[in-house]
Amino acid sequence: MTTAAIALASNAWAKSDITVAMQLEPPHLDPTSAAAGAIDSVLYSNVFEGLTRFMGDGSVVPGLAASWEISDDGLSYTFTLRDEVTFHDGTTMDAEDVKFTFDRILAEDSANAQKALYAAISAVEVVDPQTVRMTLTEPNGNLLFNLAWGDAVIVAPESIESIKQQPVGTGPFKFDNWTQGDSIRISQYDGYWGDTPALTEATFKFISDPTAAFAAVMAEDVDVFVGFPAPENLPQFEADPRFQVLIGSTEGETILSTNNAQAPFDDLRVRQALAHAIDRQAIIDGAMFGYGTPIGTHFAPHNPAYIDLTGGSAYDPDKARALLTEAGMADGFETTLHLPPPSYARRGGEIIAAQLAEVGITAEIINVEWAQWLETVFRGKNFGLTIVSHTEPMDIGIYANPDYYFQYDNPAFQELIATLNSTTDPDTRTNLMAKAQEIIANDAVNGYLFQLAQLAVAKTEVQGLWTNAPTQATDLTGVSWAD
Repeated sequence: MTTAAIALASNAWAKSDITVAMQLEPPHLDPTSAAAGAIDSVLYSNVFEGLTRFMGDGSVVPGLAASWEISDDGLSYTFTLRDEVTFHDGTTMDAEDVKFTFDRILAEDSANAQKALYAAISAVEVVDPQTVRMTLTEPNGNLLFNLAWGDAVIVAPESIESIKQQPVGTGPFKFDNWTQGDSIRISQYDGYWGDTPALTEATFKFISDPTAAFAAVMAEDVDVFVGFPAPENLPQFEADPRFQVLIGSTEGETILSTNNAQAPFDDLRVRQALAHAIDRQAIIDGAMFGYGTPIGTHFAPHNPAYIDLTGGSAYDPDKARALLTEAGMADGFETTLHLPPPSYARRGGEIIAAQLAEVGITAEIINVEWAQWLETVFRGKNFGLTIVSHTEPMDIGIYANPDYYFQYDNPAFQELIATLNSTTDPDTRTNLMAKAQEIIANDAVNGYLFQLAQLAVAKTEVQGLWTNAPTQATDLTGVSWAD
């Protein structure tokens, strides 16, 4: 066989499918009605798209909106939609669908986890099929950024009833099937409006156990494992020429979430005691084998506006005991510690429970699955403490919502965030973000642990994966196999 013939044969058999493993399985498949980042991990930019979207470097670029115009007063955004965009069921995506999406987000009975981000939108008007206008009650310097979140992807009324099990989007991949407890399969959508991806199909497999995750990668049963849950194994993969290890940053502030409305956590001194009882570095070393950056507030260290406030809640067990005594709890107290499945929570929770015990706080560990966590902790607010990584981008604004699950209610902070949202001057915004970080750190709203690292293992031939995670997503639109 000639060299040319061999090359042709090789190309003919070029690999075009991929198997991606991740630890958490989505509770359902509607990114617009749940706080579960695992939904976006599978569907964001693959199946669903928004008016704008995040790229791997964190930039925000046009998505289903080809362009937009902003009024001089900042109260009106007019979006021009892309031509000839269809949903995977063949129906046309137009301005009516955009209006439907945001009317649903803003409805009184909305289940959208980030509804507050869009609260400034007072009206969504269909100008014509390709043009939609949003009117705001006040300027919002974050609007285009917020529209890139998975919570704002465009959905259609025709498919909304079955979206949780049969998602229908506009992305380059369409949903094929979901074998619950095992995997989700997507495949290339022939009618996609944009560039055709190199991959023809992808399977997302769910492997929750770190030991099983290691075995699956070593056996080459999967091609990629995103959010690899056993960081202690990474040196072994780095030494193996079959694999590449990607280590990047995420937007995931990993915190000891505290129920601020439940006694005794409604006492600032008790929350401060929690903060000083925690040895962040011991948690990073013990649960994450050194991968992670300590944080002292709810803000990503790679953000230019970040300020290091870790010194204000340094590990000091004696100070923690003194604060508890001052709060009338010299003998300590008992509480619950709900731990969802991720390794950072389960492993970190064991370490934190031991640290809290040293200052007299007994934390009963309750391991829960993700759906239970959403029901009991996030929606039900029936918890004392929990550990979770908030992977949404630049989301300090959640502290301005007193109904959010940790129930922090500070009118001064709410006013500050309202001012931040209506401010467009970069220097002023930076100053306001610094003040916001200081307020929640001083109020010890939660125990701020570390910024979650993005850890992934992939076969050497896989190219185009995001190293960093500016939002929780496994964007396959630019992924391919090396020749």
